[in-house]
Amino acid sequence: MALKASCSSRQASARAFGYQRHLPTVGRVVRCHATGDMGRREFLQAASAAVLLSASPAFAAKAPKGYSSVEDLQDAYKFLYPFGWQEVAVKGADVVYKDVVEPLESVSVTLTATDKNDITEFGGLDTVAETLAKDVLTAPGTEVKLISTSQRELKGHNYYEIEFTATNPRYTRHQLAVVACNNGTFYTLTTGANERRWDKMKEKLQTTVRSFQLLN
Repeated sequence: MALKASCSSRQASARAFGYQRHLPTVGRVVRCHATGDMGRREFLQAASAAVLLSASPAFAAKAPKGYSSVEDLQDAYKFLYPFGWQEVAVKGADVVYKDVVEPLESVSVTLTATDKNDITEFGGLDTVAETLAKDVLTAPGTEVKLISTSQRELKGHNYYEIEFTATNPRYTRHQLAVVACNNGTFYTLTTGANERRWDKMKEKLQTTVRSFQLLN
């Protein structure tokens, strides 16, 4: 399905999810741990990761082989991401990690203020998923195809998971996202890869999405 939403409608959708009211993060304490095997292609990735890890203030429990873990105690969330991805600064995001070789392969977490206590208060899974995929998580003029949605519950928190593709004249990015709410914060984790590499990255990115968890 092609995305033909006007700027005003997209802005209204963004405001509905609080995306124009980013929460500042001050004194964020993050625990990180990485583990994995170094191959030829991973050399550059591992070198970049080593710099990041040496600067980390603390380390979390051992991550599964092939993944690094992030546990943000200040903002109360944790998740896994593929080993070797490098942390980069992106305005408006709480944290971003990306592949140094494949720029479309990344994961980001965004925090926005909300007056809702649970993601279900925004509406049903399919309605929320379609609004986010078309009007919030993709750029204007992008052709969006919603592929699947799912809902999970863990320790009293509901999570909406979304799979979709976003196509522009240069490439198609296959994306996964998970959203949840807690204590006045709307959490969005988004990850993805170029469609041509989806079969290779699918399992790792699904693990990243399913690992996202609120800490309180």
